[in-house]
Amino acid sequence: MWEMIRQSPLIDLLDILIVAWLLHRLLRFVRNTRALQMVIGLAALMILSVVASSLGMIVVGRIISSLQTVWVVAFIILFQPELRSALANLGVHRRLSVLRGATDEMPGESEILKAVERLSRRGLGALIVLEREISLDRWLKTGTQLQAEISAATLETIFTVPAPLHDGAVIIRDGKIAAASCTLPPTEREEIGYILGLRHRAAIGLSEVSDAIVIVVSEETRAISLVHSGEIRRGLSIDDLRTEIGRVLFTGGRKRPAAEAAPA
Repeated sequence: MWEMIRQSPLIDLLDILIVAWLLHRLLRFVRNTRALQMVIGLAALMILSVVASSLGMIVVGRIISSLQTVWVVAFIILFQPELRSALANLGVHRRLSVLRGATDEMPGESEILKAVERLSRRGLGALIVLEREISLDRWLKTGTQLQAEISAATLETIFTVPAPLHDGAVIIRDGKIAAASCTLPPTEREEIGYILGLRHRAAIGLSEVSDAIVIVVSEETRAISLVHSGEIRRGLSIDDLRTEIGRVLFTGGRKRPAAEAAPA
């Protein structure tokens, strides 16, 4: 019985599908990150190794084989944050979004978008974190616990200078403003520091170690950004922001009906 299963052509198909999925995840992981160059370098070494082996180049083959080991170890050491994020996201059990209606929206979404629009108009910086399936307890504990109802007025008040809680992030959990003035981990990607401020670096840093959605309002430019999985979308309108949140929350980036107007 087991031998028949092993010899089945479906096993070969399954083998190909698993490899394709792993390659897809790897490419998504390294895309637009500093890890991309090292992955390209490692792939080049593997190709050279195959060529050297086929041509009978023993010395070159051994050297390349040794370099591959060093390359993998260096990759693990240098990219611990990225690898930790990938493993964390891989282990998350995601709900089947197809079971949810196309018109569903995140609890308090309309009030959050309304607050973001007002904060952007007033030039008030803001950092709003929407917790999903990976717990943010570690960072929630760094702020002031609120457990308040989500409302545009409350969020706007929190981020209005010189309110005592304006400096830091608000974390939204289970349809409540769980905490304010929370400290988030800034990204360790050096290239980000040259083009983005601390608020945006903190948003990217949290998104690298969790599946949270982070909304950022720039105090300097009034620009609205959305951060998820280490990627940032900048210069969004409220309509764009609403679409991006839906793209992250719903499988396949399913668009919501155009008839639904963005909140004022």
